[in-house]
Amino acid sequence: MYFAALLARTEDGWEASDTELLDNVETLSDLADLAREAAAEDDTVLVLIEQEDAWFGVVRIDGEEDPRIYVSDAAAAARSSYGEILLTDELLGREPGDDGPDLDALDLDGTEDGEDEDDDDDDDVSAEAGGSKGAVPHGPLGDAQVLDDLGVSEKELKALTQDALTEIAESLGASEVLETVR
Repeated sequence: MYFAALLARTEDGWEASDTELLDNVETLSDLADLAREAAAEDDTVLVLIEQEDAWFGVVRIDGEEDPRIYVSDAAAAARSSYGEILLTDELLGREPGDDGPDLDALDLDGTEDGEDEDDDDDDDVSAEAGGSKGAVPHGPLGDAQVLDDLGVSEKELKALTQDALTEIAESLGASEVLETVR
């Protein structure tokens, strides 16, 4: 189960709207355009996305600047249609067009078809050592300082797990408006 919402910062506080990303958005550029449409002038807009307790993502759009992205667990997000929107080549540190590993061949436990889970652990070690170009890392990825100036530090953001979007909204003073679209 997914949840996605836009939080637009206005002079009166935060305004929230829910969104069906899959109906309107296929790329990060589409997502940024959708967020900019929700903004009054060049105000900050946050796109908050979560897949139950598997992962969450924050995309921040400030006017015409490039989106800033944080994903709590890139490997989990890579197996998600919403996550694929956020995991750009630039964020993953790979060349455009280099698709990296075949994510469709992965089972839900992260192992490739016919592969033992122990073999997957060896691949993770080589990826962490830089041996596997294009691998999607387990754990957080992106700009962990994306919410620093809004009251959520890098340390706090990385520590969030369950109810992460609720905790972010509380820190922003936007929990009531977020709950209206949940």
